[in-house]
Amino acid sequence: MFCNFACLQNQLNMINLIRKYPFSILIVLTVVYLSFFKPPSTPLDQISNIDKVVHVCMYFGMSGVFWLEYMRSHRDHFKFMHIFIGAVIFPIEFSGCIELLQEYCTSYRGGDWLDFTANSVGVILAGVIAYFFVRPRYFL
Repeated sequence: MFCNFACLQNQLNMINLIRKYPFSILIVLTVVYLSFFKPPSTPLDQISNIDKVVHVCMYFGMSGVFWLEYMRSHRDHFKFMHIFIGAVIFPIEFSGCIELLQEYCTSYRGGDWLDFTANSVGVILAGVIAYFFVRPRYFL
């Protein structure tokens, strides 16, 4: 009986999480896909460090969506530590795990400290913009 109740509670929590953060979940899945597929060669490959710009944009978008969905879902009780952990710490750690997996689990992708740095810059930019510019307007 207890196991059934606990399993039901976990399922309800998961459904609630999906309802509150659908775009965040979609963005995370997209980033995972983009991090592990074999990219085709394009003329943009000739531009040095263009992939770093892509990394900044990808993680800026992911963290930004986390911030926006959190603010939308928690209009009445904004908790800075919750969003800091969810929209800053998690994406940076997630980025590190992705880089390690690329290095050690694929033969066509490699982990790179500069990619990790670019990912972190994207997360920090999104956090600064969301906290100092979007949050004050959102919670008027």
